Amino acid sequence: MAAVTARAVAERGGIKPGLLHHYFGGLPGFHTAVAANAHVLVTEPLLKGVLEVSDATNAATNAPQVVATRFADARALRLAREVLVRALRDPSMAAQRYGWLREGHEKLAIRLADMHPQWTPQRRDGTASLLAALVDGLMMERMLDPGAANGSADGPASGMSEASLTDETRHPREKPDRL
Repeated sequence: MAAVTARAVAERGGIKPGLLHHYFGGLPGFHTAVAANAHVLVTEPLLKGVLEVSDATNAATNAPQVVATRFADARALRLAREVLVRALRDPSMAAQRYGWLREGHEKLAIRLADMHPQWTPQRRDGTASLLAALVDGLMMERMLDPGAANGSADGPASGMSEASLTDETRHPREKPDRL
């Protein structure tokens, strides 16, 4: 997205360059709109796939498959990669992307509260951070190596979920998951 010009975007879209400035406030606004659309098309389905499980252990175990399925479409992968590169170069885009990541983290924590009401807020927040980091890492692996099967993460994801989410590792003040 960095080498894109307003004229090229307008030409490709079959519009006059002035319309791009009118609707988006210029090329930076257009980039933000593209990134927001990418978030809706790529990141939100990943988050939804992770959240559609019955418990946190399944979320961690299923994350590699969720990422692999979403990035089977090369266009989604390319779009995610371009947004990340743009965010690394543009502080305003980075701030926008960070906001989306925070929203995703909050959705994970809320879902964890529904799945595990006995967990402390700190445990939910920590587990949400682990799940978000797992998905981000799997996305990064896929971006760097599009041919990656994400299968290398299956065992560790399962092991991480078992080690961090079972009754044996709960905080002493927490109630057990099962009676």
